[in-house]
Amino acid sequence: MTVLTVEVPNTATHYPLKIEKGLMAHVAEEIKNVYTNKKIVMITDTNVHQLYGAKLEQQLTDSGFEVKLLVLEAGEQTKSITSLMGIYSELTAFNLTRSDLLIALGGGVIGDLVGYAAATYLRGIAFVQIPTTLLAQVDSSVGGKVAIDLPEGKNLVGAFYHPILVLIDPNVLQTLTDSAFNDGMAEVIKYASIQNINFFHQLASYQSREAVMAEIEQVIEFCCSMKRDLVQADEKDTSERMLLNYGHTVGHAIEAFYHYKGYTHGQAISIGMIAINRLTEAAGISRKGSTAVVKALLEQYHLPTELADPADYADILPLIKLDKKNIHNTLNVVVLNEVGAAKLLKTDSDFFGPLLKGHDIK
Repeated sequence: MTVLTVEVPNTATHYPLKIEKGLMAHVAEEIKNVYTNKKIVMITDTNVHQLYGAKLEQQLTDSGFEVKLLVLEAGEQTKSITSLMGIYSELTAFNLTRSDLLIALGGGVIGDLVGYAAATYLRGIAFVQIPTTLLAQVDSSVGGKVAIDLPEGKNLVGAFYHPILVLIDPNVLQTLTDSAFNDGMAEVIKYASIQNINFFHQLASYQSREAVMAEIEQVIEFCCSMKRDLVQADEKDTSERMLLNYGHTVGHAIEAFYHYKGYTHGQAISIGMIAINRLTEAAGISRKGSTAVVKALLEQYHLPTELADPADYADILPLIKLDKKNIHNTLNVVVLNEVGAAKLLKTDSDFFGPLLKGHDIK
């Protein structure tokens, strides 16, 4: 088993992140190592429940826990204030106290939503992340960012609130569709693009999903280690941690414009990475040819690299002003010097103007 430890300086935050194939069979044992009370509310979605919800509920019950299972509709639309209020009502009905536990069993939507419920209910209760998608395993379950969406934008209401434990079983990825698996690969490619050219070449060397899965523990560990290091250096996302937002400035705006239905998160940030890199390459900021290199790898994993209708940028770009990296009317945009090396560029939303003219898709 690979065990990474996330330690946030100047706080009491300290928790293990465990990566092991077959770990789902030992969840109750792992929970007992960090939690001594009995009550647990486990929250999952309709897709994950069919595969693991009832089995994990039984495992926890057999180990002596008193478990309430909540099953929410799958999809980004669930990450809403309406769902959050429903969770609060269920926690109250179950008489959950600050000494009890929440478990988030699912992908990024469930992890973000349950994490925010944990951060805010009774001013904070413990929770455990059990991510079941590649995207959640390499990214959203690590680092303590929890949030819900508003109609105006993604993750606009949130907090920094860390779990007490993260359990990652790569075997659960075998149940993902190819589309969902590739969605997670967009985040994996992001990591390689911003910080490690050797990892980028490694991803390019895989010729199939099976080849990735053969080394999936190493891939997940690499991504989680990189995120851990950035979180430990910059928990509140004001400097180095912002590098993890490569492609997200445009990507989040795309998701919001299409009401979280037109493009998945991975697809949106894939388009966002190429959009920003075409702009920066044209401006002489990014190395010539870097866009084509990143684009080729994204397309190798069957990810879109441009909007089906670029005319939609006219309505998408105004949403960038709501980006959380827009501080004092200065937008902190992540750009590549070259593939494998990123930096922050301070600019404003006008920087994206060429997208309206189609300059980025020539």
